[in-house]
Amino acid sequence: MSRGTRQGSNWAPIFEVRGGCRCRAVGWPGVQIAGESTGLGAARVSARRDSAVGEQGPDGGRKPAKATKKAVPAKRVTAEKGAVKKSSASKETAASRKAAAGKKTAAKKTAAAKTSAKEAAAKEAAAKKAAAGKTVAKETAAGRTVAKETAAGRTVAKETAAGRTVAKKAAVKKAAPLKRQAPAKKPAVAPKKAAAAVKGVAPAKTVAPTSPRGESRTALVRRARRIDRELAEVYPYAHPELDFENPFQLVVATVLSAQTTDLRVNQTTPALFAKYPTPEDLAAAVPEEVEEILRPTGFFRAKTRSVIGLSKALTEDFGGEVPGRLEDLVKLPGVGRKTAFVVLGNAFGRPGITVDTHFQRLVRRWRWTEETDPDKIEAAVGALFPKSDWTDLSHHVIWHGRRICHARKPACGACPIAPLCPAYGEGETDPEKAKKLLKYEKGGFPGQRLKPPRAYLDAGGKPALPLGAG
Repeated sequence: MSRGTRQGSNWAPIFEVRGGCRCRAVGWPGVQIAGESTGLGAARVSARRDSAVGEQGPDGGRKPAKATKKAVPAKRVTAEKGAVKKSSASKETAASRKAAAGKKTAAKKTAAAKTSAKEAAAKEAAAKKAAAGKTVAKETAAGRTVAKETAAGRTVAKETAAGRTVAKKAAVKKAAPLKRQAPAKKPAVAPKKAAAAVKGVAPAKTVAPTSPRGESRTALVRRARRIDRELAEVYPYAHPELDFENPFQLVVATVLSAQTTDLRVNQTTPALFAKYPTPEDLAAAVPEEVEEILRPTGFFRAKTRSVIGLSKALTEDFGGEVPGRLEDLVKLPGVGRKTAFVVLGNAFGRPGITVDTHFQRLVRRWRWTEETDPDKIEAAVGALFPKSDWTDLSHHVIWHGRRICHARKPACGACPIAPLCPAYGEGETDPEKAKKLLKYEKGGFPGQRLKPPRAYLDAGGKPALPLGAG
Protein backbone atom coordinates (compact mmCIF):
# COMPACT_ATOMS: atom_id res chain seq x y z
CA MET A 1 0.00 0.00 0.00
CA SER A 2 1.33 3.49 -0.89
CA ARG A 3 0.46 6.84 0.46
CA GLY A 4 -1.46 9.57 -1.46
CA THR A 5 0.17 12.29 -3.51
CA ARG A 6 -0.70 15.91 -3.61
CA GLN A 7 -2.17 17.26 -6.89
CA GLY A 8 -2.79 20.98 -6.78
CA SER A 9 -4.98 21.89 -3.78
CA ASN A 10 -6.43 18.48 -3.47
CA TRP A 11 -5.02 15.22 -2.31
CA ALA A 12 -5.27 12.41 -4.63
CA PRO A 13 -4.94 9.26 -2.61
CA ILE A 14 -4.08 6.05 -4.37
CA PHE A 15 -6.20 3.07 -3.66
CA GLU A 16 -4.06 0.02 -4.05
CA VAL A 17 -5.38 -3.40 -4.19
CA ARG A 18 -2.85 -6.15 -3.62
CA GLY A 19 -4.41 -8.11 -6.40
CA GLY A 20 -2.60 -5.88 -8.91
CA CYS A 21 -5.15 -3.07 -9.81
CA ARG A 22 -4.89 0.56 -8.94
CA CYS A 23 -7.74 3.19 -8.44
CA ARG A 24 -7.65 6.88 -7.67
CA ALA A 25 -9.99 8.78 -5.31
CA VAL A 26 -10.31 12.45 -6.09
CA GLY A 27 -11.80 15.10 -3.91
CA TRP A 28 -11.14 13.40 -0.60
CA PRO A 29 -8.78 15.84 0.96
CA GLY A 30 -6.79 14.88 4.00
CA VAL A 31 -7.68 11.22 3.83
CA GLN A 32 -5.66 8.27 2.64
CA ILE A 33 -7.41 5.13 1.74
CA ALA A 34 -5.61 1.92 1.93
CA GLY A 35 -7.08 -1.33 0.89
CA GLU A 36 -6.10 -4.96 0.93
CA SER A 37 -7.34 -7.36 -1.60
CA THR A 38 -8.17 -10.89 -0.66
CA GLY A 39 -7.76 -13.80 -2.92
CA LEU A 40 -11.43 -13.60 -3.93
CA GLY A 41 -11.24 -9.95 -5.19
CA ALA A 42 -13.01 -8.32 -2.21
CA ALA A 43 -11.32 -5.26 -0.78
CA ARG A 44 -11.21 -4.10 2.71
CA VAL A 45 -10.66 -0.37 3.06
CA SER A 46 -9.46 1.55 6.03
CA ALA A 47 -9.27 5.32 6.10
CA ARG A 48 -7.21 7.52 8.21
CA ARG A 49 -6.59 11.20 8.27
CA ASP A 50 -3.27 12.32 7.13
CA SER A 51 -1.32 13.60 10.07
CA ALA A 52 0.34 16.15 7.86
CA VAL A 53 -3.03 17.73 6.79
CA GLY A 54 -4.89 18.08 10.10
CA GLU A 55 -8.65 18.79 10.70
CA GLN A 56 -10.72 21.80 9.48
CA GLY A 57 -12.11 24.14 12.09
CA PRO A 58 -15.56 25.95 12.22
CA ASP A 59 -14.13 29.08 10.84
CA GLY A 60 -12.92 27.27 7.87
CA GLY A 61 -9.33 27.11 9.17
CA ARG A 62 -7.39 24.09 9.99
CA LYS A 63 -6.78 22.68 13.41
CA PRO A 64 -3.47 21.43 14.37
CA ALA A 65 -3.20 17.83 13.63
CA LYS A 66 -3.22 15.43 16.51
CA ALA A 67 -0.73 12.79 16.70
CA THR A 68 -2.45 9.59 15.88
CA LYS A 69 -1.20 6.08 15.99
CA LYS A 70 -1.32 3.99 12.95
CA ALA A 71 -3.91 1.39 13.28
CA VAL A 72 -2.60 -1.91 11.89
CA PRO A 73 -5.16 -4.61 11.60
CA ALA A 74 -4.49 -7.71 13.73
CA LYS A 75 -5.01 -9.99 10.82
CA ARG A 76 -2.43 -8.11 8.81
CA VAL A 77 0.11 -8.40 11.64
CA THR A 78 -0.63 -12.04 11.96
CA ALA A 79 -0.33 -12.50 8.24
CA GLU A 80 2.95 -10.62 8.15
CA LYS A 81 4.31 -12.66 11.08
CA GLY A 82 3.18 -15.83 9.38
CA ALA A 83 4.87 -14.68 6.18
CA VAL A 84 8.04 -13.93 8.12
CA LYS A 85 7.86 -17.30 9.85
CA LYS A 86 7.18 -19.00 6.57
CA SER A 87 10.08 -17.14 4.97
CA SER A 88 12.37 -18.09 7.89
CA ALA A 89 11.10 -21.63 7.84
CA SER A 90 11.58 -21.80 4.12
CA LYS A 91 15.05 -20.36 4.50
CA GLU A 92 15.86 -22.84 7.27
CA THR A 93 14.39 -25.65 5.21
CA ALA A 94 16.42 -24.57 2.22
CA ALA A 95 19.57 -24.34 4.39
CA SER A 96 18.89 -27.75 5.93
CA ARG A 97 18.28 -29.15 2.48
CA LYS A 98 21.52 -27.65 1.29
CA ALA A 99 23.33 -29.05 4.35
CA ALA A 100 21.75 -32.46 3.81
CA ALA A 101 22.63 -32.27 0.14
CA GLY A 102 26.20 -31.34 1.12
CA LYS A 103 26.38 -34.23 3.54
CA LYS A 104 25.02 -36.60 0.92
CA THR A 105 27.52 -35.23 -1.60
CA ALA A 106 30.36 -35.63 0.94
CA ALA A 107 29.16 -39.16 1.75
CA LYS A 108 28.98 -39.97 -1.92
CA LYS A 109 32.50 -38.59 -2.41
CA THR A 110 33.77 -40.59 0.59
CA ALA A 111 32.08 -43.72 -0.71
CA ALA A 112 33.51 -43.02 -4.16
CA ALA A 113 36.98 -42.54 -2.62
CA LYS A 114 36.64 -45.80 -0.67
CA THR A 115 35.44 -47.57 -3.78
CA SER A 116 38.39 -46.14 -5.72
CA ALA A 117 40.78 -47.27 -2.95
CA LYS A 118 39.24 -50.75 -2.97
CA GLU A 119 39.48 -50.91 -6.74
CA ALA A 120 43.12 -49.74 -6.57
CA ALA A 121 43.90 -52.34 -3.88
CA ALA A 122 42.15 -55.00 -5.93
CA LYS A 123 44.11 -53.97 -9.02
CA GLU A 124 47.38 -54.02 -7.04
CA ALA A 125 46.57 -57.48 -5.61
CA ALA A 126 45.71 -58.71 -9.07
CA ALA A 127 49.00 -57.28 -10.37
CA LYS A 128 50.93 -59.01 -7.57
CA LYS A 129 49.18 -62.31 -8.27
CA ALA A 130 49.95 -61.93 -11.93
CA ALA A 131 53.61 -61.14 -11.15
CA ALA A 132 53.79 -64.12 -8.76
CA GLY A 133 52.22 -66.29 -11.41
CA LYS A 134 54.81 -65.12 -13.92
CA THR A 135 57.62 -65.80 -11.40
CA VAL A 136 56.29 -69.30 -10.73
CA ALA A 137 55.99 -69.85 -14.44
CA LYS A 138 59.58 -68.68 -14.93
CA GLU A 139 60.82 -70.94 -12.10
CA THR A 140 58.87 -73.84 -13.52
CA ALA A 141 60.35 -73.15 -16.92
CA ALA A 142 63.82 -72.91 -15.37
CA GLY A 143 63.24 -76.19 -13.52
CA ARG A 144 62.17 -77.83 -16.74
CA THR A 145 65.27 -76.45 -18.43
CA VAL A 146 67.49 -77.81 -15.63
CA ALA A 147 65.70 -81.14 -15.86
CA LYS A 148 66.26 -81.20 -19.59
CA GLU A 149 69.92 -80.32 -19.13
CA THR A 150 70.26 -83.03 -16.45
CA ALA A 151 68.60 -85.54 -18.74
CA ALA A 152 70.91 -84.43 -21.54
CA GLY A 153 73.90 -84.82 -19.20
CA ARG A 154 72.76 -88.31 -18.26
CA THR A 155 72.33 -89.16 -21.90
CA VAL A 156 75.84 -87.90 -22.61
CA ALA A 157 77.16 -89.89 -19.64
CA LYS A 158 75.41 -93.01 -20.94
CA GLU A 159 76.83 -92.42 -24.39
CA THR A 160 80.27 -91.89 -22.86
CA ALA A 161 79.94 -95.10 -20.85
CA ALA A 162 78.83 -96.92 -23.97
CA GLY A 163 81.84 -95.50 -25.81
CA ARG A 164 84.14 -96.67 -23.02
CA THR A 165 82.59 -100.13 -23.14
CA VAL A 166 83.18 -100.32 -26.88
CA ALA A 167 86.73 -99.10 -26.38
CA LYS A 168 87.34 -101.76 -23.73
CA LYS A 169 86.01 -104.49 -26.01
CA ALA A 170 88.21 -103.26 -28.84
CA ALA A 171 91.21 -103.15 -26.48
CA VAL A 172 90.52 -106.74 -25.38
CA LYS A 173 90.33 -107.88 -28.98
CA LYS A 174 93.59 -106.16 -29.85
CA ALA A 175 95.20 -107.29 -26.55
CA ALA A 176 96.47 -103.76 -25.96
CA PRO A 177 96.47 -102.11 -22.49
CA LEU A 178 93.81 -99.44 -21.94
CA LYS A 179 95.23 -96.12 -20.78
CA ARG A 180 93.18 -93.46 -19.04
CA GLN A 181 94.03 -89.96 -18.02
CA ALA A 182 94.64 -89.28 -14.35
CA PRO A 183 92.08 -87.19 -12.40
CA ALA A 184 92.68 -83.45 -12.63
CA LYS A 185 92.74 -82.94 -8.86
CA LYS A 186 95.28 -85.69 -8.15
CA PRO A 187 97.54 -86.20 -11.15
CA ALA A 188 99.45 -89.43 -10.66
CA VAL A 189 103.21 -89.34 -11.01
CA ALA A 190 104.62 -91.60 -13.69
CA PRO A 191 105.80 -94.85 -12.08
CA LYS A 192 109.13 -94.59 -13.90
CA LYS A 193 110.00 -91.34 -12.14
CA ALA A 194 108.97 -92.78 -8.78
CA ALA A 195 110.97 -95.96 -9.30
CA ALA A 196 113.99 -93.94 -10.36
CA ALA A 197 114.15 -92.51 -6.84
CA VAL A 198 114.28 -96.02 -5.38
CA LYS A 199 117.64 -97.65 -5.80
CA GLY A 200 117.97 -101.13 -7.22
CA VAL A 201 114.30 -101.46 -8.18
CA ALA A 202 112.98 -102.07 -11.66
CA PRO A 203 110.45 -99.52 -12.93
CA ALA A 204 106.89 -100.42 -12.05
CA LYS A 205 104.39 -101.14 -14.76
CA THR A 206 102.12 -98.39 -15.98
CA VAL A 207 98.73 -98.63 -14.28
CA ALA A 208 95.59 -96.59 -14.85
CA PRO A 209 94.53 -94.66 -11.73
CA THR A 210 91.32 -95.88 -10.20
CA SER A 211 88.84 -94.00 -8.04
CA PRO A 212 87.67 -96.05 -5.03
CA ARG A 213 84.33 -94.27 -4.72
CA GLY A 214 81.56 -96.41 -6.09
CA GLU A 215 84.10 -99.19 -6.55
CA SER A 216 82.69 -102.68 -6.82
CA ARG A 217 83.92 -105.55 -4.71
CA THR A 218 85.63 -107.13 -7.68
CA ALA A 219 87.38 -103.88 -8.59
CA LEU A 220 88.56 -103.45 -4.99
CA VAL A 221 90.03 -106.96 -4.91
CA ARG A 222 91.83 -106.38 -8.20
CA ARG A 223 93.21 -103.04 -7.11
CA ALA A 224 94.38 -104.36 -3.72
CA ARG A 225 96.16 -107.33 -5.30
CA ARG A 226 97.71 -105.12 -7.93
CA ILE A 227 99.15 -102.90 -5.19
CA ASP A 228 100.61 -105.96 -3.43
CA ARG A 229 102.25 -107.13 -6.67
CA GLU A 230 103.75 -103.70 -7.25
CA LEU A 231 105.11 -103.61 -3.70
CA ALA A 232 106.57 -107.10 -4.13
CA GLU A 233 108.61 -105.75 -7.04
CA VAL A 234 109.77 -102.77 -4.98
CA TYR A 235 110.59 -104.82 -1.85
CA PRO A 236 111.64 -108.29 -3.04
CA TYR A 237 113.80 -108.69 0.06
CA ALA A 238 111.07 -107.82 2.58
CA HIS A 239 111.41 -109.77 5.81
CA PRO A 240 110.70 -109.34 9.52
CA GLU A 241 112.92 -106.56 10.77
CA LEU A 242 113.65 -108.21 14.11
CA ASP A 243 116.85 -110.17 14.62
CA PHE A 244 116.12 -113.73 15.82
CA GLU A 245 117.56 -117.24 15.54
CA ASN A 246 114.68 -119.31 16.90
CA PRO A 247 110.97 -118.96 17.80
CA PHE A 248 111.76 -118.12 21.42
CA GLN A 249 113.94 -115.14 20.46
CA LEU A 250 111.29 -114.00 17.96
CA VAL A 251 108.43 -114.08 20.47
CA VAL A 252 110.49 -112.21 23.09
CA ALA A 253 111.69 -109.60 20.55
CA THR A 254 108.12 -109.07 19.29
CA VAL A 255 106.85 -108.46 22.84
CA LEU A 256 109.66 -105.94 23.41
CA SER A 257 108.88 -104.08 20.12
CA ALA A 258 105.70 -102.53 21.56
CA GLN A 259 105.93 -98.71 21.75
CA THR A 260 109.44 -98.64 20.27
CA THR A 261 111.31 -99.30 17.02
CA ASP A 262 112.61 -102.61 15.75
CA LEU A 263 116.04 -100.99 15.60
CA ARG A 264 116.03 -100.32 19.35
CA VAL A 265 114.92 -103.88 20.05
CA ASN A 266 117.63 -105.31 17.79
CA GLN A 267 120.20 -103.24 19.65
CA THR A 268 118.94 -104.52 23.03
CA THR A 269 118.24 -108.24 22.55
CA PRO A 270 121.86 -109.38 21.93
CA ALA A 271 122.73 -108.68 25.57
CA LEU A 272 119.49 -110.21 26.81
CA PHE A 273 119.84 -113.48 24.87
CA ALA A 274 123.53 -113.70 25.65
CA LYS A 275 122.69 -113.82 29.37
CA TYR A 276 119.34 -115.72 29.10
CA PRO A 277 119.42 -117.91 25.96
CA THR A 278 116.52 -120.25 26.88
CA PRO A 279 113.06 -119.90 28.40
CA GLU A 280 114.23 -121.67 31.54
CA ASP A 281 117.07 -119.18 32.03
CA LEU A 282 114.85 -116.16 31.56
CA ALA A 283 112.14 -117.64 33.81
CA ALA A 284 114.66 -117.86 36.65
CA ALA A 285 116.16 -114.39 36.07
CA VAL A 286 116.21 -111.62 38.65
CA PRO A 287 113.67 -108.97 37.53
CA GLU A 288 115.93 -106.03 38.45
CA GLU A 289 118.71 -107.36 36.23
CA VAL A 290 116.34 -107.87 33.32
CA GLU A 291 114.92 -104.38 33.81
CA GLU A 292 118.36 -102.87 33.54
CA ILE A 293 118.95 -104.63 30.21
CA LEU A 294 115.54 -103.67 28.80
CA ARG A 295 115.65 -100.04 29.95
CA PRO A 296 116.46 -98.64 26.42
CA THR A 297 113.24 -100.10 24.99
CA GLY A 298 110.95 -98.08 27.27
CA PHE A 299 108.25 -99.39 29.62
CA PHE A 300 110.98 -101.74 30.81
CA ARG A 301 109.25 -102.83 34.06
CA ALA A 302 106.08 -103.96 32.29
CA LYS A 303 108.11 -105.62 29.55
CA THR A 304 110.26 -107.39 32.15
CA ARG A 305 107.15 -108.87 33.78
CA SER A 306 105.88 -110.00 30.35
CA VAL A 307 109.05 -111.75 29.13
CA ILE A 308 109.68 -113.47 32.49
CA GLY A 309 106.02 -114.50 32.67
CA LEU A 310 105.89 -115.96 29.16
CA SER A 311 109.19 -117.78 29.81
CA LYS A 312 107.67 -119.40 32.91
CA ALA A 313 104.52 -120.33 30.93
CA LEU A 314 106.62 -121.92 28.18
CA THR A 315 108.64 -123.83 30.73
CA GLU A 316 105.67 -125.02 32.77
CA ASP A 317 102.98 -125.53 30.11
CA PHE A 318 104.80 -126.27 26.87
CA GLY A 319 108.05 -127.90 27.94
CA GLY A 320 110.19 -124.90 27.12
CA GLU A 321 109.01 -124.85 23.49
CA VAL A 322 107.03 -122.14 21.70
CA PRO A 323 103.66 -123.55 20.57
CA GLY A 324 102.74 -123.40 16.91
CA ARG A 325 99.03 -122.70 17.35
CA LEU A 326 97.30 -119.35 17.61
CA GLU A 327 95.09 -120.53 20.49
CA ASP A 328 98.15 -121.41 22.58
CA LEU A 329 100.24 -118.38 21.73
CA VAL A 330 97.61 -115.83 22.77
CA LYS A 331 97.54 -117.42 26.26
CA LEU A 332 101.12 -116.33 26.93
CA PRO A 333 101.64 -113.10 28.95
CA GLY A 334 102.15 -110.10 26.68
CA VAL A 335 101.22 -112.01 23.49
CA GLY A 336 98.27 -110.86 21.36
CA ARG A 337 97.06 -111.71 17.89
CA LYS A 338 99.61 -109.45 16.22
CA THR A 339 102.57 -111.04 18.04
CA ALA A 340 101.12 -114.50 17.48
CA PHE A 341 100.82 -113.95 13.71
CA VAL A 342 104.40 -112.62 13.54
CA VAL A 343 105.65 -115.79 15.24
CA LEU A 344 103.43 -118.13 13.23
CA GLY A 345 104.23 -116.55 9.88
CA ASN A 346 107.99 -116.08 10.31
CA ALA A 347 108.99 -118.91 12.68
CA PHE A 348 106.54 -121.64 11.64
CA GLY A 349 105.64 -120.65 8.06
CA ARG A 350 101.94 -120.41 8.82
CA PRO A 351 100.18 -117.51 7.09
CA GLY A 352 99.03 -114.60 9.22
CA ILE A 353 98.33 -110.86 8.87
CA THR A 354 100.28 -108.57 11.17
CA VAL A 355 98.13 -105.52 11.92
CA ASP A 356 100.56 -102.99 13.39
CA THR A 357 100.33 -99.20 13.29
CA HIS A 358 101.79 -98.95 9.77
CA PHE A 359 99.48 -101.63 8.40
CA GLN A 360 96.40 -99.94 9.87
CA ARG A 361 97.33 -96.55 8.46
CA LEU A 362 98.04 -97.72 4.92
CA VAL A 363 95.03 -99.99 4.40
CA ARG A 364 92.73 -97.11 5.41
CA ARG A 365 94.67 -94.68 3.24
CA TRP A 366 94.28 -97.04 0.28
CA ARG A 367 90.61 -97.52 1.24
CA TRP A 368 90.79 -101.24 1.49
CA THR A 369 88.66 -100.89 4.61
CA GLU A 370 87.23 -98.20 6.89
CA GLU A 371 87.54 -100.28 10.05
CA THR A 372 89.66 -99.12 12.98
CA ASP A 373 89.63 -102.21 15.20
CA PRO A 374 92.71 -104.41 14.51
CA ASP A 375 90.71 -107.66 14.51
CA LYS A 376 88.15 -106.25 12.05
CA ILE A 377 90.93 -104.87 9.84
CA GLU A 378 92.56 -108.30 9.82
CA ALA A 379 89.31 -109.94 8.72
CA ALA A 380 88.48 -107.30 6.07
CA VAL A 381 91.93 -107.31 4.46
CA GLY A 382 92.31 -111.08 4.73
CA ALA A 383 89.16 -111.47 2.61
CA LEU A 384 90.83 -109.59 -0.28
CA PHE A 385 93.83 -111.94 -0.62
CA PRO A 386 94.56 -115.66 -0.70
CA LYS A 387 95.63 -116.97 2.67
CA SER A 388 99.02 -117.96 1.28
CA ASP A 389 99.81 -114.27 0.62
CA TRP A 390 99.07 -112.97 4.11
CA THR A 391 102.58 -113.08 5.60
CA ASP A 392 104.34 -111.48 2.63
CA LEU A 393 101.50 -108.95 2.28
CA SER A 394 102.14 -107.85 5.86
CA HIS A 395 105.86 -107.36 5.12
CA HIS A 396 105.18 -105.38 1.94
CA VAL A 397 102.70 -103.02 3.56
CA ILE A 398 104.79 -102.45 6.71
CA TRP A 399 107.98 -101.86 4.74
CA HIS A 400 106.26 -99.35 2.46
CA GLY A 401 104.81 -97.51 5.46
CA ARG A 402 108.24 -97.23 7.11
CA ARG A 403 110.16 -96.09 4.02
CA ILE A 404 107.85 -94.06 1.74
CA CYS A 405 104.24 -93.74 2.92
CA HIS A 406 104.94 -91.99 6.22
CA ALA A 407 102.24 -91.01 8.67
CA ARG A 408 102.72 -87.23 8.65
CA LYS A 409 104.30 -86.50 5.30
CA PRO A 410 104.20 -89.32 2.76
CA ALA A 411 106.60 -89.12 -0.18
CA CYS A 412 103.90 -89.22 -2.88
CA GLY A 413 106.29 -87.97 -5.58
CA ALA A 414 108.54 -91.01 -5.06
CA CYS A 415 105.80 -93.60 -4.58
CA PRO A 416 105.79 -96.46 -7.09
CA ILE A 417 102.07 -97.14 -6.59
CA ALA A 418 100.93 -93.51 -6.90
CA PRO A 419 98.59 -94.22 -9.86
CA LEU A 420 96.76 -96.81 -7.75
CA CYS A 421 96.55 -94.76 -4.56
CA PRO A 422 93.31 -92.84 -3.86
CA ALA A 423 95.15 -90.73 -1.26
CA TYR A 424 97.78 -89.46 -3.69
CA GLY A 425 98.51 -85.81 -3.01
CA GLU A 426 98.33 -85.91 0.77
CA GLY A 427 102.12 -85.71 0.90
CA GLU A 428 104.91 -84.16 -1.14
CA THR A 429 104.31 -84.69 -4.87
CA ASP A 430 107.48 -83.08 -6.19
CA PRO A 431 109.85 -85.98 -7.08
CA GLU A 432 113.02 -84.23 -5.93
CA LYS A 433 111.53 -83.11 -2.60
CA ALA A 434 109.86 -86.46 -2.08
CA LYS A 435 113.18 -88.26 -2.60
CA LYS A 436 114.59 -86.51 0.46
CA LEU A 437 111.82 -88.04 2.59
CA LEU A 438 112.77 -91.65 1.88
CA LYS A 439 114.16 -93.72 4.76
CA TYR A 440 116.47 -96.70 5.32
CA GLU A 441 117.80 -98.36 2.16
CA LYS A 442 115.49 -96.29 -0.09
CA GLY A 443 117.14 -93.13 1.15
CA GLY A 444 120.64 -94.64 1.36
CA PHE A 445 120.56 -95.16 5.13
CA PRO A 446 121.23 -98.28 7.23
CA GLY A 447 118.33 -100.62 7.95
CA GLN A 448 116.98 -101.78 11.29
CA ARG A 449 118.53 -105.23 11.55
CA LEU A 450 122.07 -105.78 12.76
CA LYS A 451 122.13 -109.12 10.93
CA PRO A 452 119.95 -108.65 7.81
CA PRO A 453 119.40 -111.42 5.22
CA ARG A 454 121.77 -111.75 2.28
CA ALA A 455 119.08 -110.69 -0.19
CA TYR A 456 118.76 -107.39 1.61
CA LEU A 457 122.49 -106.76 1.47
CA ASP A 458 122.60 -107.74 -2.20
CA ALA A 459 119.89 -105.16 -2.97
CA GLY A 460 122.06 -102.42 -1.52
CA GLY A 461 120.79 -102.49 2.04
CA LYS A 462 123.06 -101.70 4.97
CA PRO A 463 123.02 -103.36 8.43
CA ALA A 464 122.15 -101.30 11.47
CA LEU A 465 124.80 -100.22 13.92
CA PRO A 466 124.96 -101.73 17.43
CA LEU A 467 123.67 -99.79 20.42
CA GLY A 468 125.97 -96.91 21.26
CA ALA A 469 128.02 -97.26 18.06
CA GLY A 470 126.30 -94.45 16.20
